[in-house]
Amino acid sequence: MKPTLRIIIALLLPATIFTATNAGDPIEMVTIPAGSFYMGGRGEGMNFDEAPAHKVPISSPFRMSVNEITNAQFEEFMPDHKALRGKNGVSTADSDAVVNVSYNDAVEFCRWLSKRENRNYRLPTEAEWEYACRGNTFTPYSFGSWLPDPCMRAQKITRDYDSVSLAVGLTPANQFGLRDMHGNVEEWCLDYYSRYSPEPQTNPAGPLAGQFRVTRGGSHNTPMEYLRSTNRMAMLPDDRNSLTGFRIVESSMMLNFTGTPFDCGRASNVSQQRYNWPKPSSSPLFIPPIPFVRQPSCDNPVPFYSHNHQPAVAWCDNGDLLAIWFSANAENGREVTVLSSRFHPEADSWEEPSEFLRIPDRNLTGSSLLNDGHGRIIHINGMEAAGDWQNLAMILRESNDNGATWSDLRIIAPEHTRRHQVIAGPIITPDGTIIQLCDAGPGSHDGTAIHISRDGGNHWSDLWDGSPLPEFNSDTCGTTIAGIHAGIVRLADGSLMALGRGNSITGADGKPKMPMSISHDMGRTWSYKPSEFTPIDGGQRLVLRRLNEGPLLLVAFTDHPERTPDADRGMIFSRHDGSYYVGRGLFAALSYDEGKTWPVRRLITDGTERLLDGGAWTGLFLMSESTAEPKGYLAATQTPDGVIHILSSRLHYRFNLPWLEAKP
Repeated sequence: MKPTLRIIIALLLPATIFTATNAGDPIEMVTIPAGSFYMGGRGEGMNFDEAPAHKVPISSPFRMSVNEITNAQFEEFMPDHKALRGKNGVSTADSDAVVNVSYNDAVEFCRWLSKRENRNYRLPTEAEWEYACRGNTFTPYSFGSWLPDPCMRAQKITRDYDSVSLAVGLTPANQFGLRDMHGNVEEWCLDYYSRYSPEPQTNPAGPLAGQFRVTRGGSHNTPMEYLRSTNRMAMLPDDRNSLTGFRIVESSMMLNFTGTPFDCGRASNVSQQRYNWPKPSSSPLFIPPIPFVRQPSCDNPVPFYSHNHQPAVAWCDNGDLLAIWFSANAENGREVTVLSSRFHPEADSWEEPSEFLRIPDRNLTGSSLLNDGHGRIIHINGMEAAGDWQNLAMILRESNDNGATWSDLRIIAPEHTRRHQVIAGPIITPDGTIIQLCDAGPGSHDGTAIHISRDGGNHWSDLWDGSPLPEFNSDTCGTTIAGIHAGIVRLADGSLMALGRGNSITGADGKPKMPMSISHDMGRTWSYKPSEFTPIDGGQRLVLRRLNEGPLLLVAFTDHPERTPDADRGMIFSRHDGSYYVGRGLFAALSYDEGKTWPVRRLITDGTERLLDGGAWTGLFLMSESTAEPKGYLAATQTPDGVIHILSSRLHYRFNLPWLEAKP
């Protein structure tokens, strides 16, 4: 029978409704007829992964649950899940769609139910899900170009979820008799995520391997555009969050596992030759800044958006610098992707960007890179369940081949919550402990959290004791570092010192100062005092690190161009001839006594006048003898040849310790 005729006949027949004999709360099922449809759409802009549209025959009828699986239904299988009801203010009632279930939880439920009912239950394939959702429509939603009010569950970007009802079955049914296909909760699908192929595919079920599983349908507290029939999302199968649940199908249809696993970060033509670093020079070195964020050429398909920000950088054993940053239209968007570029030894410019990490339709704010000094590069990233950057989990992967390939992502902090926005600049202490800082919240005065691994990155702990944020002043102590976007160093006596943005503390001169936090118990508790430096603010992030030669290096900004009172703007710098001048913008300071004093301060400029583009929140600025970059999110590394590499939001600066110590 021709597929088109099969569809017509199926539409003329009433849908078959039956109920699984699950004792406590029946699962209502509906028969979805065999047929064919065009999967995907135009794939415009950030939805490029929905193209190309391609024909997909579904060769046999299958049954699908009318509603998403509820708390009561799931908890017959996993009673302990009841403790998660109401988490984040949603999914409290028996009849609410179950959430906070992983892909593996959903698969195990299907196995349990199959054995109980002597039927073949599983998750729907991505193709089955879209076919059933569309119900023979071509519009964005099965109801047309808009969704009816009963489908709406706070369809917006939110940091703290609106406490909406997730009761199933309250929306109008689509053409196949299914409810809640648009929204309520996201739904796990069977497939590993992969890119579409233009060829027709019968009963496709994705590739046989991969890192991410597909989710479909969108959820509460999510903009409506992510609820479209064609919208595709992906998740790590171990992830659990308050947005995602599932529904089931009953089918014995043979599936076609096909496609190429989606893999971000794999790089070609990466040299594996160990680089012979030259000895550090005793002569001053300053190289004028160049952009590391480059617009890709027309034939480069990498997703590249208008806002490129938050860099991290590490050196590789082959001599390359590896830089990563996020690219987005909006910082709280779901289109966020992490891009990378390389700078080869003796090169004049950075490579064009490539895609380093993308989890489709997940915000990925916050990245760090670390060369552990033993041939391994560690990458840590934040991972949202939706947009924004408050409710992040933390993920990690590593490379042992100069970043050419990466291990599978591991979730190292599974809760989607605060204290997980990763900051560039992790450190390793002499005993091998890795310290990773994260913003403790999305606000500008929420402080910085400290995460520690004592076994090379396999297990991590947040040292916070759950106490509320302290008053960050010289008379208090707490379990959170003062200031967001903090940098950290280990001092010679084993203490930790951090400097951050915000939470300013009044200095002896009566003016606000950048806060300094000190811990004598490896980050469990902190005391606070004012530093010597003016606070920094929006669009600015500092660098604090120990140089290979021993001194501590702070790179920050003399002031904030819009938020510092005019009388407090600028810093006094000295010249070689003994004269002084007031400089503004990006500066470096050195401490030879473990942060007690900072006698060397230098504006980061060679005195040559240049009009430069700092990108992100910085934009155009004038570099001159007395002005340097006014804003930027900084990241740093120092290569074995002694060269200090500072990345701002767009620019790459290079200089060495002799240049810092020499007066202009």
